Amino acid sequence: MADRDTGRPIALMLLIPAQIFCAAFFVVDLLRDFVETGQVMPTDPHLYIEAFAAVTLVVSVMFEVSYLLRLLRRKAHLEDSLDMASAAVHDVIEAHFDDWGLTSAERDVATFLVKGFSTAEIAELRGNAEGTVKAHLHAIYRKSGTRNKAEVMSVLIESLMGGKRQDAPGQERAAAE
Repeated sequence: MADRDTGRPIALMLLIPAQIFCAAFFVVDLLRDFVETGQVMPTDPHLYIEAFAAVTLVVSVMFEVSYLLRLLRRKAHLEDSLDMASAAVHDVIEAHFDDWGLTSAERDVATFLVKGFSTAEIAELRGNAEGTVKAHLHAIYRKSGTRNKAEVMSVLIESLMGGKRQDAPGQERAAAE
């Protein structure tokens, strides 16, 4: 649905000038017909049909311009909201990394982990051996009190959804023992 909505402003921007041209044509033609007949209230139904078409086109253009402006304002608002949400997500994740005491290398690996990269991809992106990345991952799991990527993601997602940071499953067990 989002893909379909993206084309609406462009379609309106193309449609509006065409409708303005048509409306101007009808209005000019209508005025010329009124001048040629010399009547204040012409009797030819053709003129009334042209008048109706011209008024309808003018009203349609006004509606479409209003709609287009509303779409563009909404798009700008959504982009601003997305920027703020993205920054907030980043802050929450960074706060977890701070709480867990991750080193800069572990933060880098954890960031790639959160973005969904595999161990092999992280190793390639960082220019490390897979064993080095695995060592960083084990340190991340230990420091975060989790056992795997799914639990790390669960902790992060839970804090994003719940608005508060939760202990990892391993941390709860450690506190209970």
